[in-house]
This record gives sequence, C-alpha cells and structure tokens, in this order.
Amino acid sequence: MDRRIVRTRHMIMQAFIRLLEEQEFEKITIQGIADRANVNRGTIYLHFTDKYDLLEQSVETYLMQLIESCIPEEGLTAELSPELLIRAFAYLKEHAAIYRVLITSKGTPTFRYRMTQMIKGNITIVVNQMKLDNEIHRDVLVQFLSISITGLIEWWIAESMPYTLEEMVEQMKKILEARLQLW
Repeated sequence: MDRRIVRTRHMIMQAFIRLLEEQEFEKITIQGIADRANVNRGTIYLHFTDKYDLLEQSVETYLMQLIESCIPEEGLTAELSPELLIRAFAYLKEHAAIYRVLITSKGTPTFRYRMTQMIKGNITIVVNQMKLDNEIHRDVLVQFLSISITGLIEWWIAESMPYTLEEMVEQMKKILEARLQLW
C-alpha cells in the first residue's frame, strides 16, 4: 500500500482515538474527525464508509498490532507462556494511550469484546491440551479465563499500570499454577 495512504489512514485513526478519549462514540462526527486529523471530510470517506467502519477498522488494526507483537520469532505456539504474556504486556505498556481508550471507552465495547474473543481462541487451545478434573467443563474454564485475563488487562491499563509487566505476569502465573497447573 502507498505510504501516503497508510500515513493518512493512520492520522485519521489517531484523530478518532483522541476523540474517543474525550467523548462518547455516538457524539463523534465525521466532521469532528476530519477537523482533528486536519483532512477533508471527503478524505475520510475515501478510506472509511462511515464512523462505524472507522471504529471496526481501528479495532481490527490495533488488535492485529497487539497480536503481532506477541508472536515469538519462532512463530506461533500452542502454549500459554510467561514470555508471550510479557510481550503482550510490554506492547500494551508502550502503547498504553491508545489501548486505554480502546479497552475502556464507554459506549464502544467492540475492542474489549474482540480482544476477549482473541484471548478465548488462544485459551481454548491451551485448555484442550490440559488434563482436567471431570467436574470442570472446558467451555466454562475457557470463558472464565478469557474474561478474567481481559479484565485484568483492562484494570492494569485503566489504573495506570500499578505493577510492572513482570509483576503482572508473575501474578497471573502464580494464580494459574495454584489453581489450574497450567505451567
């Protein structure tokens, strides 16, 4: 893709995220985004059909960037490792301003939901490899862990990262080891 197109899309998404930080999604207008990005309204419509499309593409873009930041150099793995979690927390810390808005923004649960679904997909792989007590249903465990991890990430970001990323991963590891023997 042409660098100018990439740069323009990035500017529009950045302006949109800054507006989401200040006001509810429903109050944001294409004109407001254009003004903030210092582009013409028509330029926005060249890249996005409307603000809902902009929201969807922003969520997809930032979620993919988060996912790509977690992939080890060796490629994808089917195991939930402390290294993977450290990479995720490090990326979230580095880009906290954007992810704070996306994950905690009132009126737009889209990012939080999609992140939970992404975590759920990865957790499902891990849980399916586990030997579980017959009384624990895999789908219940997957749902519990997915929502718990998403909530913990949201809390950590919203509270301005009260613990280091290493401490967060260590706490998660201890909780999982104590209750689920994942590691």
